[in-house]
Order: sequence, then C-alpha cells, then structure tokens
Amino acid sequence: MVAALSQLILDDLSQIKTCKSTSNIFTEIPVVDLLKPDGKTRMVAACKEFGFFKVINHGISMEFLAKLEDEAVKFFKLSQSEKEKSGPANPFGYGNKKIGRNGDVGWVEYLLFCINPDLVSQDSNAFFPGISETLRSLVNEYVSTVRNMACEVLEMIADELQIQPRDFLSKLIRDERSDSCFRLNHYPPCPEPLLNQTLSDRNMIGFGEHTDPQIISVVRSNNTSGLEICLRDGTWAPVPPDNTSFFFNVGDSLQVISNGRFRSVKHRVMLADDWKSRVSMIYFGGPNLNEKIKPFSSLMEDGETSLYKEFTWSEYKNSAYKTRLGDDRLKPFEK
Repeated sequence: MVAALSQLILDDLSQIKTCKSTSNIFTEIPVVDLLKPDGKTRMVAACKEFGFFKVINHGISMEFLAKLEDEAVKFFKLSQSEKEKSGPANPFGYGNKKIGRNGDVGWVEYLLFCINPDLVSQDSNAFFPGISETLRSLVNEYVSTVRNMACEVLEMIADELQIQPRDFLSKLIRDERSDSCFRLNHYPPCPEPLLNQTLSDRNMIGFGEHTDPQIISVVRSNNTSGLEICLRDGTWAPVPPDNTSFFFNVGDSLQVISNGRFRSVKHRVMLADDWKSRVSMIYFGGPNLNEKIKPFSSLMEDGETSLYKEFTWSEYKNSAYKTRLGDDRLKPFEK
C-alpha cells in the first residue's frame, strides 16, 4: 500500500516543472508605509519597475489574521476525504495539485472562494459544503477588510497619477458585482522518503510562474519562504517572508489600463528550503464581468497610441483561463 501511494505521488511530481534555484535573497522590495505622505509616490514607482510592493502600517489586526490562518490550517489538516467534500474545484471549492483545467500541477492544495453575491446565487459550484461556519465568516470579514485596503491603495495611485475621478480604479473592485475572488493556498511539507527519491538536486514548484489577470492582488502568508517574483532582467528574486505585512501584485488588467506603464508581475511559489508548511491568502480584485478594459485616455500623452485592443473583463477572463499558467495571456489582445 505504501509503495503504491508513493508511486502515485511520484507520477504527480513527474508533471511538475522544476528550475534552477535562486541563491540571492532579494532585499530591494519597495516598502510602502500607508501612514507616510510619500506612500503614493513609492507605490507608483514600484508598479512601474516591479509590479510589486509591500504595505506596512495597514491597521489590520494581527490577532484577526492569526485566527483566519488557524482556521485555514484546521481545514487543511482534515482527512483527504473530508476536504474533498468541498471539491473538486470547478473553479471554486477545494483543489489538490491540479491548477486550472489545462494540465498545470503544483505541490499545493487550495480553497477558492467566489465573493460576488450575484454569482454565488447563480452558480451552485460557488457555494460549497465541508468548511466550518467560522472559516466562512472569517473569510467574509477578511475579504471586506482587504478590499477596503486595496481600494485605498488604488485611490492613492490615482492621486499620484492625477486621475480623475479619484475612485476611477477603486470603484472597479468596490462594486458589489465585481468579479473578485479569494484563495487560500496550502503548500504541505514534502514527505521525507519522497523528497529523497525525487528531488536530490532540484527545486520543486509549488505554484508555477504566472501573472494575475485581475486588476490587483493582495497577498499575505505565514512566515515561510517560497514566493518569488521575476525581475525585468528575467531573473527570479525570492521575497523574504513577512506575516505582518501585505504584498500587492499588479495584474494584467491594470497593465492595460496604464497602457503598459505598470508591469503585471510574473511570480511563482517554490517549496521552502526547510520544507515547512506554507499558507497564503490571496484577494484577487477583479472588475464587473461587463466592464470594458482599455488604456485610460488621461494617462496617455499627446500622440501616444493604445498598446491593447479594448475588451471586456469577461472576454479576457474566458481567454485567460483557457491558457496554461506560464502563457503570455495579454499577447492576443496586443495591437
């Protein structure tokens, strides 16, 4: 039985991409203090250079974050049969190793929540059993709190870019019909016998390289390493863990709205060197399905042409989720 189980896991691992590890810790991550007046300037500079920055002094209770993390860990510690009552992910619900519908796999299990009330009422797959009421309640509170922080960040960006109205960006995700979602990822430790058999001199991917299709993503994780971002020169930079802060990713849609000024950051998760369990929480801020995505005219200089065709979020979402993780999802929409 043990041999059969090991072989089953090995078969899964054979599909997971591996790559050369990055030895240098990246220490230049832009840090934005929400209480300092230079925050909006630092945000915009970070969005242009990295598509990524860390937010501190956000005012969100560490005690609350610890409660949500504890409840998430309780769920992922359930037996596999209990967890699978909340799956398979289609796309919402519990998923294990398989990421999306197009063959991508990783050393990860997850819960994906729909947070649009209209979609939940229309799609039975958006509401799934098997999770505690406590976890569901904490997720709802977390999403509301983090969405407010994301809106504040987007309004600070609008101030710095002198975009009017100030809520031009934030209203896209503040709308109750916005197509946002929330994901809990768990990267379990790799069993030692399996590790010795398969990974001697290789690093294994927890979640393969990709950009986020939405406007902006907000990430928080426990004190375990693994997250890496791709720099402009194509090298991968490990992000030092910090469970007291939030990390913001520019998404594809915001790259289009800025006409390429902002960079949708490619990122991935490698398994931690010490094979500790990693838990991350990601809020994906997406617009209404019918929202038209195009470069914002007031940002464009005289004579500047649009780099992208106009599309609705629904059109882009449908196109993006037909691709593999590492594909250039924006390419079909370039002019």
